Amino acid sequence: MLEADLYAPVKAHLEACGYAVRGEVGACDLVGWNEEQGSLVAVELKRVFGLAVLYQALSRLVAVDDVYVGIGVPDGQRARANWDGQLRDAVRLCRMLGVGLLAVRDGAVTVHADPGPYAARKLAARRSALLGEFQRRSGDHNVGGSSSQPRMTAYREDALRCARWLRDAGAAMRPATLRDLAGVAKVGAMLRRNVYGWFENTARGQYCLSAAGEAALLQYADVIAAQAGSKPDSFAPPRRRARARPAPLPAPENPPAPPP
Repeated sequence: MLEADLYAPVKAHLEACGYAVRGEVGACDLVGWNEEQGSLVAVELKRVFGLAVLYQALSRLVAVDDVYVGIGVPDGQRARANWDGQLRDAVRLCRMLGVGLLAVRDGAVTVHADPGPYAARKLAARRSALLGEFQRRSGDHNVGGSSSQPRMTAYREDALRCARWLRDAGAAMRPATLRDLAGVAKVGAMLRRNVYGWFENTARGQYCLSAAGEAALLQYADVIAAQAGSKPDSFAPPRRRARARPAPLPAPENPPAPPP
């Protein structure tokens, strides 16, 4: 499919929407004018969706009211599957840029996005998870963009806190005891899963530090030091209620006379 093959279907679509259409007007592949609405629209045609067509569309925004990119859906089962796989991201990107998206498949035009102002819908759960991960870390222990070193996450930091307390204790502990000492809420699940292999189950409900855990404490000594200078705020152990003392018995109204 050539870019010229996209012109006729897109022109017919705009004409059905009330636009008079001309091709190759100025630097635009296609320009439509709706005199009744006073609306000027431009469409950039490309066989493949990518940055090149988006750059062209953005440069047209200064001269027209609305801009679309018109993409030809390729022939072939695999090629069309690839397009369908990237369509959702392409629509999101176009909406963020204020650009419309048209797709031409078998001579028919589908409008996937119309131009207009964009405001991302905030997801409270994702924001809360991101902020929680940020606040539970003791410092900046990762290099952004690097993938050669294990990522220091809040979960890994919690595991290091547990490993440090097990090492300092020098003996096996129950999860509840370790929870109160390390200040980590979900210690039981962490010990059972043992994602990093740092813990050993020595007896029922008893855990100690493994050789891998000892090595991890040496490897992440800088993180341990940073944790020592910060107060973990992911968990606060519950306070035990003080036992209520029984109220004293009331004194009798007419106490008996003392014996002579």
